[in-house]
Amino acid sequence: MKKLQWAAGLLLSFSVITILLISSFEIAMYADFSVYQKEYEKYDVLDELDMDMEDVMYVTEEMMAYLRGDRNTLSVVTTVEGKEQDFFNEQDRFHMGEVRDLFIGGLNIRTGAVIVSLICLVFLIASKARLKKILARSYQIALGITGAAVLFIGAAAIIDFNAVFVQFHHIFFDNDLWLFDPAEDYMIRMLPEGLFADMVLRIGVLFIAGLLILLIISIAAGRFQKKMKSD
Repeated sequence: MKKLQWAAGLLLSFSVITILLISSFEIAMYADFSVYQKEYEKYDVLDELDMDMEDVMYVTEEMMAYLRGDRNTLSVVTTVEGKEQDFFNEQDRFHMGEVRDLFIGGLNIRTGAVIVSLICLVFLIASKARLKKILARSYQIALGITGAAVLFIGAAAIIDFNAVFVQFHHIFFDNDLWLFDPAEDYMIRMLPEGLFADMVLRIGVLFIAGLLILLIISIAAGRFQKKMKSD
């Protein structure tokens, strides 16, 4: 029974970390749209597109709604380069459709992780496990494994973000339609690589902060457990 309890504890811990990771993506991308405005100003996107900030933000809000599944089609008519036209072309729609599938898939994985976490927690309670001890140590083990992966990816991104960015696309997409020509495509002008690097950093800060908060809680729980035993 103890082995099952420890297995449940580890599964719960990895599920919680998964929930935190996907939530970090969602918070970074959706919690504050003023971030996009700052990024557009930072990378001179308005000059690249010959658009007003209001129109660029309108396109952004519609695009992000599409990625979340709140819109069925990616078509936004606005003024670009002095002409009223659809901001997105067919290649944009195809690639962003694949991105939306990834994002919605991530949200579904998070839902599954919540269910797994609850099942593991119920099992631990029902089997009268030493909850604080198992959850604290299990999380610390899961954090060690996750931390090693985060450090590796983070170091690689710092050394050569472009290489990591390209590898990500090779892993998750089975075509080359994610390669755009800035001379022909408005979307890639709106979303330069620097913006993605900044967003990854934002996600990383949120994720690591969440991991550290949970680590502090796990250490406190472990010490409380030891104190209870000594008393």
